[in-house]
Amino acid sequence: MEPITHDRLAGITAFVAAAEAGSFAQAAVRLGLTRSAIGKAIARLEARVGARLFVRTTRSLVLTDDGQAFYERCAQALEELDAAQHMLEAGRGAVAGRVRVSAPVVFGRHHVAPLLLQLADRHPQLRLEGNFTDRLVDFADDGIDLAIRSGRLPDSDTLVARPLGAQAMVLCAAPGYLRRHGTPASAAALLSHQCLVYLRGSQPVPWLLADTDGNPVRPELSHRLAFDDIDTLAMAAIRGAGVANLPLWLVRAPLQQGTLVRLLPQASASRTPLHLVWPRTRFLPHKLRVTIDLLVAALPAVLTVD
Repeated sequence: MEPITHDRLAGITAFVAAAEAGSFAQAAVRLGLTRSAIGKAIARLEARVGARLFVRTTRSLVLTDDGQAFYERCAQALEELDAAQHMLEAGRGAVAGRVRVSAPVVFGRHHVAPLLLQLADRHPQLRLEGNFTDRLVDFADDGIDLAIRSGRLPDSDTLVARPLGAQAMVLCAAPGYLRRHGTPASAAALLSHQCLVYLRGSQPVPWLLADTDGNPVRPELSHRLAFDDIDTLAMAAIRGAGVANLPLWLVRAPLQQGTLVRLLPQASASRTPLHLVWPRTRFLPHKLRVTIDLLVAALPAVLTVD
């Protein structure tokens, strides 16, 4: 039997990555190689096994029947090799390798980045990357290991999710603004106030509140200022520009310090669940386990409601 050389293993790794990503270009991103290197590695692999593994067009990359059968065995073999390495890492306590964590921009900046810095201090061999974006990332295409996602999650056989808590929204304004314009007594009264609105794309995001009977309502809003960044909205609210509807985790300190005042607590109805999500695998790498454990231990306290 031909010995397993580095070149053979590299070709198999490139083949499995291309099969899972659906393109040579995305496989190259995942493995940190060039598209040309992936193509050459797979071409050498096809020549060595004497079979065509992919049907290639300008728009798609599809496994042949031989390719599908070969992929299933190769993927299993690579998973076993990963499991053996992870067993050794866990046994000697080593935490090494790259972990890429995705989170919403402002939540990531305020609460995920400090935890990644903690991990970096504890584990010098761990390479951490924060991908902070408000778009829905793709684990394979974007090379993401862990993601924090908001909202209800669809059922999935390929992903694992751990709940972190719920993001509570609060209405608030600066004391100076309230002295000048008065304090709204109901959700309907917000129409006569200057509201600070969050933009998603170019569209204002409506506020979900509750009426006097506890039923959800979307009040009409009057606004002159709108931003696509909630840090900027919080700053504008603190400066007295209007009424804002912001995550409690973002404005907890200004509320405690008195630079913002909470409004209509009985009308606050919006609670958005947050989860930590990662691809399902038979063997969870030690580097991911350590990162998951810290995020799951630390982040729920951020989302507590006073």
